[in-house]
Amino acid sequence: MLNWKVILNIAKTHLLTKLKQTAIAALGVTFGIAAYITLVSFMTGLNKMLDDLMLNQTPHIRIYNEIEPSDPQPVSLYDKFENSLNIVHSIKPKLTQKKIHNALPFIKYLNEDKNVKGAIPQVKTQIFYIAGSIEIAGNLTGIIPTEEARLFNFRDYITIGSPEKLQNTDNGILLGAGIASKMSLDVGDRIQISTIKGDVFPLKIVGIYQSGVADIDAIQSFVNLKTAQRILGEAENYITDINVKLHDLDKAFLMSKKIEQQFGLTAIDIKTANAQFETGTTIRNLITYAVSITLLIVAGFGIYNILNMLIYEKMNDIAILKATGFSGKDVQYIFMSQAIIIGIVGGLLGLLIGFVFTNIINTIPFRTEALPTIETYPINFNGWFYVIGITFAMISTFFAGYLPSQKAKKIDPVKIIRGQ
Repeated sequence: MLNWKVILNIAKTHLLTKLKQTAIAALGVTFGIAAYITLVSFMTGLNKMLDDLMLNQTPHIRIYNEIEPSDPQPVSLYDKFENSLNIVHSIKPKLTQKKIHNALPFIKYLNEDKNVKGAIPQVKTQIFYIAGSIEIAGNLTGIIPTEEARLFNFRDYITIGSPEKLQNTDNGILLGAGIASKMSLDVGDRIQISTIKGDVFPLKIVGIYQSGVADIDAIQSFVNLKTAQRILGEAENYITDINVKLHDLDKAFLMSKKIEQQFGLTAIDIKTANAQFETGTTIRNLITYAVSITLLIVAGFGIYNILNMLIYEKMNDIAILKATGFSGKDVQYIFMSQAIIIGIVGGLLGLLIGFVFTNIINTIPFRTEALPTIETYPINFNGWFYVIGITFAMISTFFAGYLPSQKAKKIDPVKIIRGQ
């Protein structure tokens, strides 16, 4: 029967008598785990920030009326051309409205679906920003600001003002940062906009919007839904887009196809709309985890080399232990215990140092016009990183100790003593 108290006491004695080597082995684990925690927390935090920059503003499903050419052409209605190859050039789009018919009942139907977190309307139109005799083309979107803030983090992209201010101001506009800069406008100023029909409307600037994408900020502005409908001279049921947020993002594709088939509308899911961006995210995450795991494996090999050398230096001790009645298995457990102790001490210290480093990085100022709401470098404080780190430390040190301990187990004490 194993006497763990004796085995652990011998393991502790071995570690303390070779304190320098023990410290080097433990530091190998420490810096490996610390580097892993720092790198994976920073890189995944950066990836999440980039994802949020694009995906937070994108609905899980966008529903609208697509303007497209009529599939059946008049020539196909004539029976005498039924068996002929009909080629029609310069096909014009069919006469359809951007308006979604029965939009309000449809939104109510979507909001009653258990998979839907929220479905909200929008009115999108092209406008001109008027600056004296200059007209700058742009886009105007009518929204329900508080709902956009609740479902799509709209508040995070308002650098001056608030969703509530836009909600409560009938003639207010949330102006894109690019347009505001071009026209030297600020909150409280007035701006004139013109519709494509030529109608001119004066609006009061109640806030500045900055998405972080310069091309968008140079054209995009927002008003509340009723203001957009009034500008276009349309009724309260005039809706051009419906944005849907789901509880489970993975259900977006199937639900979008169901909506297209059932209601005859165009429904684009978030993964289809951002396919290239998603691929980039996957590759960045793959590189992050590959480098992180490599750091841990390198640390494991360092421990293996040190323990391997430790066994060769402890040949006399192993011979004495076996000569005094310790079995090969006892000797194996002694050296494996040393490896596990190194793994625990080095791993916990590595987690602590990694936590300190990530907190330091999280306080470093990081300001850029492209990301107005970000003030410091992004860090992902995910507890699973720490669980994975200490687990990998234990597994790597276990195998780093197991292989050399197998050698110690098979050492013949008689050959060692004769060699002396």
